[in-house]
Amino acid sequence: MTVTLFKGKLHRLTVTEADLYYEGSITLDRELMEAANLLPYERVQVLNVNAGTRLETYTIPAKAGSRTVCLNGPAARLVAPGDQVIVIAYAEMTPQEAEAFKPRVVLVDAENNPTATYDLDGADVSDPNEPAVTNAIDTSDLWSPRLGRTVSSRGRAHTPTRR
Repeated sequence: MTVTLFKGKLHRLTVTEADLYYEGSITLDRELMEAANLLPYERVQVLNVNAGTRLETYTIPAKAGSRTVCLNGPAARLVAPGDQVIVIAYAEMTPQEAEAFKPRVVLVDAENNPTATYDLDGADVSDPNEPAVTNAIDTSDLWSPRLGRTVSSRGRAHTPTRR
């Protein structure tokens, strides 16, 4: 049996172009792709934050450092330059592989320059605007519930003590 897990994402990219007459895909800065562990021609989902739409396509690398985010072909009808999008890739793996796997998140600024890179570790999310990242949890219990655990604003796991 395998499970499908979130592998990596580029969070809140700004669309720089939409090219209706190019064959379908999303063209992304190669440097951004590598930062998020996305491969050329890999299947991805593109979530348009502005329009609330979701589409599937594949990646095509653009020149490293170009900060290009271009939706091509029919997908160009679902975005406009200036829209914010999230690009997500998934991977199939066994539950045993999934226990040790840490998805990659790359945050960017308005010009698509990377501002932070995180390898997620399965910590509970207490602030939906921050990735669930800590350096203080044992990933061997990734699939076990961690009731009562919270994540501080500094990204550290915290289990309340009872008095």
